[in-house]
Formats: sequence, C-alpha cells, structure tokens
Amino acid sequence: MIAERHLTLAVLAGVLAVPLMALLTDAPFTITLVTRAVILALAAVGLNIALGIGGLVSLGHAAFFGIGAYAMGILAFHAQSYTPLEIAGLSIEGTKSMPVIWLVALLASGLAAFVIGLLTLRTSGVYFIMVTLAFGQMLYYFAISWSAYGGEDGMSIYVRNGFPGLNTLVPIQFFGLCFACLLVALVLQSRLRASPFGLALNAARQVPERVQTVGLDPMRLKLVAFVISGAITGLAGALYADLNRFVSPSTFSWQLSGELIVLIIIGGTGRLIGPVIGAVLFVALEHWLGGVTDFWHIWLGVILLGIVLFARGGVVGLLTGKAGPHV
Repeated sequence: MIAERHLTLAVLAGVLAVPLMALLTDAPFTITLVTRAVILALAAVGLNIALGIGGLVSLGHAAFFGIGAYAMGILAFHAQSYTPLEIAGLSIEGTKSMPVIWLVALLASGLAAFVIGLLTLRTSGVYFIMVTLAFGQMLYYFAISWSAYGGEDGMSIYVRNGFPGLNTLVPIQFFGLCFACLLVALVLQSRLRASPFGLALNAARQVPERVQTVGLDPMRLKLVAFVISGAITGLAGALYADLNRFVSPSTFSWQLSGELIVLIIIGGTGRLIGPVIGAVLFVALEHWLGGVTDFWHIWLGVILLGIVLFARGGVVGLLTGKAGPHV
C-alpha cells in the first residue's frame, strides 16, 4: 500500500505535470481544464475543513462560492465600466487587481459564513443540512433578482483581472496562481488538523460533552472552522469567476454544493489530498464521458455508489489501505 504522504506528493506532482506537458505540446485547453479542477479542489478543501474535521455536512457551501464569485464580478464590472460602487453612501472604485479582489472575497465570504454559522450551528444533523441549503437558495434567488448585475443572465467580465508581475491571460500563468492558492490551502488544512484547535474540533465532532467538561465551547470551535471553510471556498469562487470571466446565479446553486460534497467523498472524507483527487476525477469524467454522452453523471453515480459501499475511505483509503475517514 502507498503511504498517504507519498500519495499526496504524487498527486500534486501529477497535477503540476499535466499543464507543463500541455504547454510543451501547445494545448492551452488542457491547461484550462486542469485549472478548473484545481479551483474546484480548492473549494472542496475549504468544505473539507468543516466536513472532514468538524463533521459539518453543509449543503449550502455554494453560498460562499457564489459570494466570492460576485465579489470578483462586481469589482471588475465597476472597474471596466469606470463607475464607482455605492455602498451605504460611500463611493468605492472598482478594481482589476487580483490580490485586492481575493482579500474582498475572503472577507465577504468569511463574514457571511460567520453570520450563517451563528444561526445554523444551533441545529445539528439533517436540520443543519436543510438550514444551510435554505441559506444557499436564498442567495441564489437574490442573485437572480439582482438586475443591476445581470440578474438571471449573469454578467460578463471582458478582461481577466491582473496580478503584479504576471500576465494572467496566459493560461499557464493563471494556472500557477490557482495551484499556489491550492497549496497554501492544503498546508493550512494540514497545520489546522494537527493543531490543538484541530484536535479539539475533532473531539467536538465526536463527543461534544467531553469537550465542554474541559472548558471548551463546541459551538465556538465549529463556528471558527465554518468561517475558515467559507472563506477558502469564497476565494475559489473568485478564481472560478476569473477563469470563466463570467458570473451568474448558478454559482449559488445547491447542485454545486452537492458536487463539492461528492468530490470529498470520492477522494476520502477528511483526507488531505482527497478533494484534489475527487476534483481531478470529476473534471476528467465530465470532459471525456461528456463528449460521449450527455448522461455521464450516471457513471459518476456508479463510482460514488461503489465508493460508499466498498471503499468508505474514498480513493485515498483504497490506495493507502485505510478504509475509515482520517481526521
């Protein structure tokens, strides 16, 4: 069996190698395809912090993905139209600077996760799932009715936002930015999981009563994890909007939330590299089987069913010989 650390390094090396080979063979579409997988993996890493460590099954994480996407879209829209953004009487200039947009996306989605978390974490189990779903759908229908930014049709961003020293219109350079963000998120998850906070969060997931007896608040632990999770997913949303140069209400859809959960289950719940493996397999199936049949989701369902029934630790558990979820 393969050690999980070696598997992690091998998968990351493979994800990095494919775009480099595509660059040598002049295949920019392949680079864009892998970039999409990396961004979805980043969103799933964010959810994995809440789900894999904290045991929070959120069916509304697309809310944070969409907030990040619209943060990017709104700032870029006002920059390209040369009109200021009016908020509470303040006039704010739009921007095409990725670092600024990323910061806004992180703050906006993190703040939303804090507010939503305060309300949803008072529930548990299926009630938590349904309340997070409700918040996601509320934002979805709000985006549809938001005519100032395209409403149901969404809005196009005609020029990709910039990063100092790079030409983000070059696919391999934009991939490098997204891959760097993914690496930072993976390091953060790894450190978080091994930290006292991560150990306490894991304990709060399993036996919250014992955590309370040592003076810790399980809800507060889960809220912090939920905020970190939402912020990372929001950053992925901003990158996804920049990749497509388009923002629409579909970024808030419950189907996207479900897909992120599927990515984690395929790779392995709580596994460090699980979301990356899940995202790569998902995008590969979508690309290869999608060209053969419009019903490629059937095969995805077969794979998911097989994993749930015979490989509870996902692909990572299957390859490492550790069947249970790793936290």
